[in-house]
Amino acid sequence: SGKDISKQKTHTIHLGHIFDGEKTLDQVLVSVFKGPNSYTGENTIEISCHGSTYIQQQIIQLLLRKGCRMANAGEFTLRAFLNGKLDLSQAEAVADLINSDNEASHQIAMQQMRGGFSNEIAKLREELLNFASLIELELDFAEEDVEFADRTQFYELLSRIEFVLKRLIDSFAVGNVIKNGIPVAIVGEPNVGKSTLLNSLLNEERAIVSDIAGTTRDTIEDELVINGMSFRFIDTAGIRETKDVVESIGIKKTFEKIEQAQVVLYLFDSLRFKVQSSEYLIEIEKIKNQFPLKPLVVVINKVDLLSETEILDIKKQLEPLNVKLELISAKNNQGIEELKNQLLSFVNTGALRNNETIVTNTRHYDSLLKALE
Repeated sequence: SGKDISKQKTHTIHLGHIFDGEKTLDQVLVSVFKGPNSYTGENTIEISCHGSTYIQQQIIQLLLRKGCRMANAGEFTLRAFLNGKLDLSQAEAVADLINSDNEASHQIAMQQMRGGFSNEIAKLREELLNFASLIELELDFAEEDVEFADRTQFYELLSRIEFVLKRLIDSFAVGNVIKNGIPVAIVGEPNVGKSTLLNSLLNEERAIVSDIAGTTRDTIEDELVINGMSFRFIDTAGIRETKDVVESIGIKKTFEKIEQAQVVLYLFDSLRFKVQSSEYLIEIEKIKNQFPLKPLVVVINKVDLLSETEILDIKKQLEPLNVKLELISAKNNQGIEELKNQLLSFVNTGALRNNETIVTNTRHYDSLLKALE
């Protein structure tokens, strides 16, 4: 349009054309942001062109020929940090925001980017400075035998600081799983329907499903988002006693995966229960004993092939174990929604619902632990 962009007011948008010599590359919109009122705190322009990869490349090549250079990874956020537009925790939140793949992790990243964590730390700093100034006064006039603050005030202040630190530290347990996904171990012998269950949960064909036992080639690991929460499903082998060396190694790996999981789904074929009930009951008992605090759901597959009497009989045999039960038909998607709701019930989203500050960054967690010490 012939306008000198450098002379335009900040936060204005201009329609025009980009020329490469006599050749018109595109009609574009140019947004002007002048420092310090920009993301980086510096003078910035944004070019909005049509969504053609060819046009984008032509404009970039033209800009490079005219003396521009490609930004380094994270350079705009780095400049914003160096110019005081963002503090370090907000800059870190930008990376979390870019990598967020579910509603919950997005919500936490946005909260941190808006300064939620920074504000908590600023309040803590004020409390600590207040405490330090009271101590300094006491020390300066120690020989005068004068108390400038009631001892109760000291203890209340310390108690308040300790409470906030512990709350933030405890929130990391929730924040970490929200950020990285809740690991769920699916335990069961080959061909009980683990792959079919996973496909039903994901609502698509992912794992290799076959009628031949053990044909799921690798450890299945996939992610499912339920109501904004990510769950990572890890397939494992059964855990029954065996003298076979190779199978023993597999059982050891299963226990390692259960250890890493936050929730365990023990899946068995209802039709096999009639002849293998004692083996299933022993395995469930073994998981309960070894991981008493870990949520365990016994998932009974192929219930569509059973009568009501047969289902009641299985429930009766499992009753002494006092475990949560889910009846499903992975093939027909029966009971899948109920199972998803059961998984959600194990996730503590109270802090998220109450809009409390949740720590997800390992560096922040480590610093808080040191501060508490």
